[in-house]
Amino acid sequence: MRLLILPALFVFSLSGCQVNSTPQSNTETLDNTSISQKVAEQDLQAIINKSWALTLAYSPELAASLGDVEAASKLADLSPHALAQKNQQTLRLLDALNNLSRINLSKESIINANMLQAQLQNDVDLYRFHDHYLPITAESGFHAYIASIAKARFSRMEDYQQYMAKLALMPRYFAQQTYWLKQGMASGITPAKVTLNGFEDSISAFIVEPEKSGYFVPFTQYPDHFSAAEKATLTQQGLELVSNTVLPLYQQFYDFMTEQYIPNARTEIAASALPDGPEFYQNRVNYYTTVDMSAEQVHQLGLEEVARIRAEMEAIIQQVNFDGNFADFLHFLRTDPQFYPKSADELLKEAAFIAKKADAMLPKYFGKLPRTPYGIAPVPAEIAPKYTTGRYSGSNRDDEPGYYWVNTYALDKRPLYELEALTLHEAVPGHHLQISLNKELADLPSFRRYSYISAFGEGWGLYSEYLGLEAGFYQDPYSNFGRLTYEMWRAARLVVDTGMHAKGWSRQQAIDFMARNTALSMHNVTTEIDRYISWPGQALSYKIGELTIKRLRAKAEQALGADFDIRAFHDAVLENGSIPMSVLEQMIDQFIAQQQALIKANSQM
Repeated sequence: MRLLILPALFVFSLSGCQVNSTPQSNTETLDNTSISQKVAEQDLQAIINKSWALTLAYSPELAASLGDVEAASKLADLSPHALAQKNQQTLRLLDALNNLSRINLSKESIINANMLQAQLQNDVDLYRFHDHYLPITAESGFHAYIASIAKARFSRMEDYQQYMAKLALMPRYFAQQTYWLKQGMASGITPAKVTLNGFEDSISAFIVEPEKSGYFVPFTQYPDHFSAAEKATLTQQGLELVSNTVLPLYQQFYDFMTEQYIPNARTEIAASALPDGPEFYQNRVNYYTTVDMSAEQVHQLGLEEVARIRAEMEAIIQQVNFDGNFADFLHFLRTDPQFYPKSADELLKEAAFIAKKADAMLPKYFGKLPRTPYGIAPVPAEIAPKYTTGRYSGSNRDDEPGYYWVNTYALDKRPLYELEALTLHEAVPGHHLQISLNKELADLPSFRRYSYISAFGEGWGLYSEYLGLEAGFYQDPYSNFGRLTYEMWRAARLVVDTGMHAKGWSRQQAIDFMARNTALSMHNVTTEIDRYISWPGQALSYKIGELTIKRLRAKAEQALGADFDIRAFHDAVLENGSIPMSVLEQMIDQFIAQQQALIKANSQM
C-alpha cells in the first residue's frame, strides 16, 4: 500500500514547512489548494486502479472479455484461500478509501469514491454473511451458468485450446462449489428446501449423450479455414473431455444434490432465520434499494402502492364490462386460451413485433441512443422451467449484441397481454438501452462501466413500462391491465419480500397475496415467490427505483414548466451510468439548475 501512503506523507511535509513561514498570499493558497486536489485525485485513482486490478484477477471471464489472453484459459478460483485473500485485499482497499478525504476531490471524483466505497463494502458484507455458501438459487446455479463457456466465439485454434483448458479445470470448479455447499449445510445456510423442488431437473438437463451435450457443440461447428486433420484432432479431444471430464461432474452433482443437499436444506424460508439473519436482511434491503429505509417502511409503502394500483385495475374491469368480481376476472385471464400463444414461435414473433414498435418510439424520448443492437431469443431450455418470464442478457464484447430472452416453456402460463410491458422493460427503452449506454460511457472508470446497481437498472426498467403508456402502447385494455399487473407485481414484491423475510409470513401467505392482487399465472406466482425466498431483498429494488425516477421527473417538470424537455431529462438520468438513487437525485438537481440557467440566459438575449 505504499503508493497510497506516499502522497499523504507529501501533503504532511508541505504542512510542516509552513509552520514558521510568513503569511501566505492568495496565490500561494491557490497553489496549495491545487496541489492538495491533485494529490487527493491521485490517491483516489490509485485505489480505483488497485480495486479494478483485484476484480480482474478474480474474474477471469470478465478479464478475458476485455482482452486478457491469459485469462481466457482460466476459471475462477473459489478455494477458501483465494476467497479469504480477496476479502483481505478488499478490506485494505476499503480502509484506504474510508480514510481518503473527499474535501479536495472534484464532484465526479466524489461520486466515484462513494460508489467504489459502496461496492467494496458490499463485497466485504457478502463474505461476512457467507454468500459464497450459496452458489445456487431457486432459479438455477453455478452448474448452469458455467455452461455459457460453450457459447463463446470460436474462430481460431486458440479459441478451442482455451476452451479445452477451461473444460479441464471444471473438476476443480465443481469441487470448490460443492465444498461451499457443504459448508452451508453445516452452518444452516442453504436455500429453503421448498424452493429446491424440481431443482434436480436443471442438473439432469445436462446429463445426455456426449455428442448431444451443449459442451460438445463447438466441436461440431468449425471455421472453414480449419483443415480436416485439425477438425478431426479437436473433435476427438473434445469428445474425450466432454465424456470423461464434464458429464461425470453433472452426474456426481446430481447425486450430491438429490441424496444429501436437498434433503438436508433448511425448512425455514425467512432470511431472518439465517445466522445473523435480521442484520443480513436489513443489509440487503439497504443494498438493493440504495436508500435508507427499514423493512417495515418498505412493507407499508408496498401496501399503499398495492391499494393505488388495485383501484386502476378495477376501473379497467368496469371498462370491459366484465360480469364478475376481481378474482373472477383474474381467473378469466389465467384460463381463457385467447390470451396465450399456441407455439413458441408465435410468442417470440409477437415479442419481436412489439420490440420493433418500441425501437420506433426511441427518438421521440431520447437524444442519445446506443450503437449496440439486440436480438430476441428463448430462455435456454435447461433453465427455463424455474426461470422468470423474461430477462435481458447483455454482452461485455463490443462485437456482440445483447439479447432479450423470452421464456417459451409452459406456453399456457405466458399470457400475451403482459408481453408489451415485458418487452419495454427487458429490451427498449428498458434494460438494453440503459445497459448499452452505460457500457459506451468511455470516460467512466471501468468499475462503473461494468457494474449494475439494481435500484437504478430495475427502477429504469419499470419506469420504461410506464413510459410505454405515454408513447401509445397498451391500446388494448387487456394489455393495459397487463401493464398494471406488472406494476402490481413489483408493488406486491415490497409486501411479500419483507413479509416473508422480516414479518414472519409463510410461503403460502405470500403466494396468496400475490395471486389475489396480480394477473400473473399461478406458475409465475410460485416461481416468483421462490425467487424472492432465495434472493432476499433484490425484488425491492424495482419499485423503489421507479418511484424515485417518477418523483424526480415530476420535480423537473414542476421546476421547468413549459420548458421541460423529456429527451433532455432522460439523457440526464442515463448519462452517468448506473448510480445509486441518492446520487441520481443530486444529478437531476444539477440538471434542473443548468436548464433554468440556460432558460434565463436565452430569455435575456
